[in-house]
Amino acid sequence: MGQAISEIFPPKPRWLPENMPDMTGKVAVVTGGNTGIGKVTCKYLLLKNAKVYLFCRSESKALAAIADLKQQTGKEALFVSCDLSDLSAIKACAEEFLAKEQRLDVLFCNAGVMMCPMDMLTKQGYDMQFGTNVLGHAYLTLRLLPLLQTTAKSFGQARIVTTSSNGHLGAPSGGFSYATLRDGPARKKLSTTSAYFQSKWGDVVWCKELARRYGKDGIVSTSLNPGAIKSELQRYMSAPLTWLVKATAYDADPYGAITQLYAGTAPEAQSLNGQYLIPWARPATARKDTEDEAAGKALWEWIQEQVKDF
Repeated sequence: MGQAISEIFPPKPRWLPENMPDMTGKVAVVTGGNTGIGKVTCKYLLLKNAKVYLFCRSESKALAAIADLKQQTGKEALFVSCDLSDLSAIKACAEEFLAKEQRLDVLFCNAGVMMCPMDMLTKQGYDMQFGTNVLGHAYLTLRLLPLLQTTAKSFGQARIVTTSSNGHLGAPSGGFSYATLRDGPARKKLSTTSAYFQSKWGDVVWCKELARRYGKDGIVSTSLNPGAIKSELQRYMSAPLTWLVKATAYDADPYGAITQLYAGTAPEAQSLNGQYLIPWARPATARKDTEDEAAGKALWEWIQEQVKDF
């Protein structure tokens, strides 16, 4: 109970984006970097001289964000089209990026959807929330893993930062049923809130499985709750709930980016492989069943099966 309250009402941050080390020469990818937490994350990475790639679906929104970021920072982010709800588009995105770069220091798996209508599915027929938040990011990560490994070998480390939520605490017992991940009778019994919670549980489990498999290669995988932040993530909420969030949540700049920037850049965060973090930049404990190695292995194998033909 104490941690749950502390996540909702965190103490004053002890680490801020200005405390980031210089990122000159380093390459970062931010999914969903055109808005909200992702855009703020791009801003501070640019201010610290990182080469920043903004991955999102809409070219027009990306270019508008890049122009605004340049006005704020004097630096220019780079755009690569990435639709996380389409496995074919993810493959094309990864191939485009890999053709451009020979290193990747930090992959921020930041984009996501929350509580969208249940009739929304991914291009391949998966639940939109799990398909985007978990499967889409997992496939992107798998496509970029060889470059992350090469970077870690050459420069000492690489990091994968997965944006989850304290919503993972609301996932059903055991996290989820695989029968709910594609459209069908089992999925139709889910509420949009339950679908969101189980996707965030999946994010934490995926992060921990990456840590187990690739920590030996110098890859640091962390997941986090960014906090209650005002953003476009709330666009599918009811009007009263949206009003409540806007009245009580923190501004994205700087609060929304604090925890993931810490996980992705702070020297002291290099030792946090597999760790779940809470606002603001504090290591904490995720729900106990996210530590289940059998659950991590099952999710890994399921994802491998879904993407094998792409």
